[in-house]
Amino acid sequence: MSEGRTYPGKGPVDRGAGARRFPAKEFPRPEVHLDRERVVLELKRFLDLSVRELHLAIEYDVTSPAAAADAPGEGEVVVAFRGEDEAFLLERNADLLLAMEHLAHRWLKLDPRLHDRVRFDCGDYRTSRLEELKLSARVAAQRVRETSQPFRFNPMSSRERRIIHLELNGAAGVRTVSEGAGDRRQLVIYPATVKK
Repeated sequence: MSEGRTYPGKGPVDRGAGARRFPAKEFPRPEVHLDRERVVLELKRFLDLSVRELHLAIEYDVTSPAAAADAPGEGEVVVAFRGEDEAFLLERNADLLLAMEHLAHRWLKLDPRLHDRVRFDCGDYRTSRLEELKLSARVAAQRVRETSQPFRFNPMSSRERRIIHLELNGAAGVRTVSEGAGDRRQLVIYPATVKK
């Protein structure tokens, strides 16, 4: 059989390093939807077990704001904690709160594209952090415009990087790029005309 031979309805046969390579075909990813009723029920099971086993003096509310009439299953689910152990949940930049949220996503077997739609908060920590990130993004972008020098944020989670990407999406004179790997991944704001 010769190198690159084709068969009806098939592409060339790949014969190793010397063979001709074809770009991988991109297939659209199927849409995902958040089944809010199932998520709320499962979250309550998860939280009852977690709060009991961790001996936390804390209560929670699971809310799911009403969705639009044309998308009854859409929207987000928010878990808000309150009680004596609030400070414990928020220690070290809310490590325990974020760990519980991560475990809840695993418990729910959520598609990663839905992680932003199920979030945990305590004492409005996440709401405040969101506003802080957006403000930081705008200030850093203005600095990049004025100095024409890139601005590199400290390493942060993919969720926080995404917030900054979205905040600066379409902003004049700047572009955002995530660089690095793993826990050291950072978001960098570049002047729009400068290639990295």
